[in-house]
Amino acid sequence: MKMTKKVIKYVGLILIISLVIALFSPTWTQQIKGESSISELEQVEINGSKHEIMIRGNDKDNPVILVVHGGPGTPEIPYVDTYQDTLETSFTVVHYDQRASGKSYHFLEDYSNLSTGLLVEDLLAMTDYISERLGKEKVILMAHSAGTYIGMQAAEIAPEKYEAYIGIGQMSDTVESEINGLNYVIGQAQKEGNTEDVLYLQGLTEQIKNGQMVTPRNYVMKYGGSTRLIENPGDNLSVLMSSEYNLLDVIRYNYGMSFTQQKLLKDILDNPLPTIVTSLEIPFYFVMGKHDYMTSSNAVKNYFDKIEANQKEFISFDQSAHYPQFEEKEKFYEWMVDTFLQ
Repeated sequence: MKMTKKVIKYVGLILIISLVIALFSPTWTQQIKGESSISELEQVEINGSKHEIMIRGNDKDNPVILVVHGGPGTPEIPYVDTYQDTLETSFTVVHYDQRASGKSYHFLEDYSNLSTGLLVEDLLAMTDYISERLGKEKVILMAHSAGTYIGMQAAEIAPEKYEAYIGIGQMSDTVESEINGLNYVIGQAQKEGNTEDVLYLQGLTEQIKNGQMVTPRNYVMKYGGSTRLIENPGDNLSVLMSSEYNLLDVIRYNYGMSFTQQKLLKDILDNPLPTIVTSLEIPFYFVMGKHDYMTSSNAVKNYFDKIEANQKEFISFDQSAHYPQFEEKEKFYEWMVDTFLQ
């Protein structure tokens, strides 16, 4: 009996030690070999808040891409290096966890003033920091999904900071996009004979038409409107298995995502991008997966046609959904090289 208690205490101690190690284990980004390479993961203070940044590339002299992640509140640092290895050969790629997201979420920080406008200010300050640090007059601004809501506003406010704007899984008229997504998932559910899903989704129609909610993302993912050629990235296991995040970071990732979406989604729904940005002074490119129903490609094309700009291009990736830069990464890399390095 005494031996059993000792064993229980020993096992309990091991579990506690293992949990502490998992919570606070050191994090890093995989090294890129080469004298001119850069592969850094660190925290810097930007616009009064500590932000986690990751910088990766084979040659620091290459053009710089500053990436604005989506969500709101879902950073790409924990998994993106799996998909951007090719891109890193010709560009220096910078990711950052936005204020109150991922490793940039700090439990004792006051986020009561969090807004999309503040995130735009953060991005502009981050741009200045990265440009100075890497010695670039301008950077390429690349935004994904909900990050396009932030990135496009920054491109309009300060075009002198950016060589070009790239919107991937670009946001547009929110209600139009969500109705397209709802019709898609209902149609797919009907094809598969999932009557329960059909009835549930049909019951959301009025709320979505009134701009009160988005089409539930778990259903968009279930019916192939998120990814086609890869698994949906950003699940807790893949985040935890990355070298860039430990268990505490995973907790911050989930807590920050929930908080950020509660704080920002209403603003995004009430003030869609077409009412905010109607023209850009720099070249801009919308890169869309044909099967994207997280941000409807058709709605995005309608928005694209209305934006005034001297140079613009709509690029469709026929095999992809919401992540064409990952799903067809070789094709995306070739397009980036042809567009910015020729």
